[in-house]
Amino acid sequence: MKKRILSGMRPTGPLHLGHLFGALDNWIKLQEENECFFMVADWHALMSEYGEPSKLPQYTIECAADWIASGIDPKKSTIFIQSHVPQHLELYMVFSNFVPLGWLERCPTYKEQLRELSSRHLHTYGFLGYPVLQAADILLYKASAVPVGKDQLPHLELTNDIVAKFNKLYGATFKEIRPLLTKIPKLLGVDGRKMSKSYGNFIALGDSEKTIKEKCAQMFTDPKRIKLSDKGHPDECNLYSYYNLLKKKDAAGVYDYCSSAKVGCTECKKNLAGVVSDYLASIRKKREKLLKDKGEIQNVLEKGAEKASQVASETMAEVRKAVGLI
Repeated sequence: MKKRILSGMRPTGPLHLGHLFGALDNWIKLQEENECFFMVADWHALMSEYGEPSKLPQYTIECAADWIASGIDPKKSTIFIQSHVPQHLELYMVFSNFVPLGWLERCPTYKEQLRELSSRHLHTYGFLGYPVLQAADILLYKASAVPVGKDQLPHLELTNDIVAKFNKLYGATFKEIRPLLTKIPKLLGVDGRKMSKSYGNFIALGDSEKTIKEKCAQMFTDPKRIKLSDKGHPDECNLYSYYNLLKKKDAAGVYDYCSSAKVGCTECKKNLAGVVSDYLASIRKKREKLLKDKGEIQNVLEKGAEKASQVASETMAEVRKAVGLI
């Protein structure tokens, strides 16, 4: 029997290389042997973008297009929009009745998001409760595992605390969730910080060749290499980490010409722009085709919502009975 997997992304901007290597590549592998539900988490996006939601519809469709273009197969996986399945908020409401505020205020991922999105006013009731909605997302489908990085483990621990408390209050309904630890490769943004939509330092999956060239030209390189004749330190240079991930067969040559000062950083950036553009070429082509006529994406999302709603309704029937709702 296949294991059920649930994961999702917030449609708060263009998806980038960090999403591809940090999540999508793993999702593509998981869908081959598991029953996968992949959710465009628009309620979660609205929690931070409530003040300026005008681009949310566009980003929601583009998010689904990026997934499909990258290799998420609608015939193998259920792709849907979170807000199209109202049971997410229903289960969230049930959980919010008994989750202590202290659990949420101590949540490291909540604190990290407040720091990362400091330009927005996020000291809100909704944003404080986003880990509870995440727990509802997972438990609504009775997922047996969730793919996460180590930094997201505290959230799964909170989800399992909610499972334990619900079962204690209302009887055994949910099972503990197991993390599927995902090794996320080192790939920083063009400015040397964590690649993030919030920082605007990313290379998007849909970027044109011209945009990729411009972004690569701005990339932060080896700070110890000041002159062309200075020998570089590839292990400390962001450019080399890109080569090592995107075109590994050329990485040894890059290491050699950098560490022996045969090629300068400017030329290395130009070469990297070509590597990145070539790597994303097929994704970009599929993405453009999908977005040219959005009917295919809409059809995938509608069918996905129907399937997700069937599973969600079964879970909520159990929950309503357990908590005394008729």
